[in-house]
Amino acid sequence: MLLLGFASGLPLALSAGTLQAWLTVEGLDVKTIGFFALVGLPYTFKFVWAPLADRFEPPLLGRRRGWLFVTQLLLAALCFAMATLDPRVSVYAVGACAVAIAFLSASQDIVFDAYRTDLLPEEERGAGAAVSVLGYRIAMLVSGGLAMILADQWLGWPGMFRVMGVLFALLSLVTVWAPKVPKAESLASDVRAELVGFAAMLVAGFATFWLLRQAPWHWLGTGRFASLAADTLVLVLACVAALHAARRAGFPSFLAPWDAFFRRDRAVALLAMIVLYKLGDAFAGSLSTTFLLRGAGFTPTEVGAVNKVLGLAATIVGALAGGAWLAKRPLYASLMLFGVLQAVSNFGYWLLSIAPKSYALMAAAIGFENLCGGMGTAAFVAFLMALTDRRFSAAQYALLSALAAVGRVYVGPVSGVYVDAFGWPSFFVFSVAAALPGLVLLRWLRSDVRRLDAARAR
Repeated sequence: MLLLGFASGLPLALSAGTLQAWLTVEGLDVKTIGFFALVGLPYTFKFVWAPLADRFEPPLLGRRRGWLFVTQLLLAALCFAMATLDPRVSVYAVGACAVAIAFLSASQDIVFDAYRTDLLPEEERGAGAAVSVLGYRIAMLVSGGLAMILADQWLGWPGMFRVMGVLFALLSLVTVWAPKVPKAESLASDVRAELVGFAAMLVAGFATFWLLRQAPWHWLGTGRFASLAADTLVLVLACVAALHAARRAGFPSFLAPWDAFFRRDRAVALLAMIVLYKLGDAFAGSLSTTFLLRGAGFTPTEVGAVNKVLGLAATIVGALAGGAWLAKRPLYASLMLFGVLQAVSNFGYWLLSIAPKSYALMAAAIGFENLCGGMGTAAFVAFLMALTDRRFSAAQYALLSALAAVGRVYVGPVSGVYVDAFGWPSFFVFSVAAALPGLVLLRWLRSDVRRLDAARAR
């Protein structure tokens, strides 16, 4: 679990914080960097192809380990491709590679989450989640802080990406030696029906998206916010069309997990809470690297050493502390306490934005924010696992974790424009306010969360 969790976490920074640092160092403007957060869209929509990973099996290593092996080799190849690019000259090619890395990373997450669910008995899932989160966070240190230091001090950005490529290739060997899982129960369905349903869903979604993109949206305005609003509306309508096509054509592996989840009481409210619970964290983190480099005036090495190394250590301590707390405390109380702490911790960045440059203050702000974030993540993962139906573990967990990524993806463009208009101090105060709707919704859903806790105890 530790090494496979490491493999799962390694690509995230390469399409997020490390990519952001690379673009910042190369001199791209903050609005462009903010819009690069959209390369994380595959994390939001990974539930679309998750049923295919359940339904189809590579010829080697089985359904779970086989797909892990394939995604890791392709990630290695993309890292070597990224090493040949310069964002000042080939910004669109860099964006395309980053999107591909995010797609494969999301696919690896789908399979790893299913592998963990299939392999671990229910009484070991809490410990397994903690160990995999530990590996995930260590990987973020390697592809985040360590990668930035390597790029800044020794290897340059191309050399750093080559090192990451070699690391992915080595991790594919770990997958080969990972324990086999028992044959998981899956939905009996016709392969042809699955492929036809999947194709119909994609065609309907893309056709609707393309047609609506041709429509005049000038009534929304001409600025970047108007463009983002139009794109979001088009995307939502395309998703509705895709879901309708899946139902008409028949896509059992996709529809059955959805139908099972929506038979829950207040299912829509539970999904909304998943989106909103870490929204404040998402706002504060969306431009944190750019803030530390450009807003606070620290160097890439300083950011790598303090933000990534200390931040990772604090996150690990927070995750372990959160896991220990969850072993003795109810899920609802843990979610509420850690959610409040996550919101309060963003004030550290606000203080850093108004105070003179201080390494000690940076360390304190980053340490506290990551400590609280680690505790919140431990409770949040436990919440997602409690919501998952064992019959549809891969598809449902992919849906829930994809919704959890919505905030992280969509706040990027808004954050860049907000900082340009109002500055860093106001931005971090706003990030605290953004955490409040999720806490209010959690309070309203307390009886539902307590029922999940009771089921988990049984």
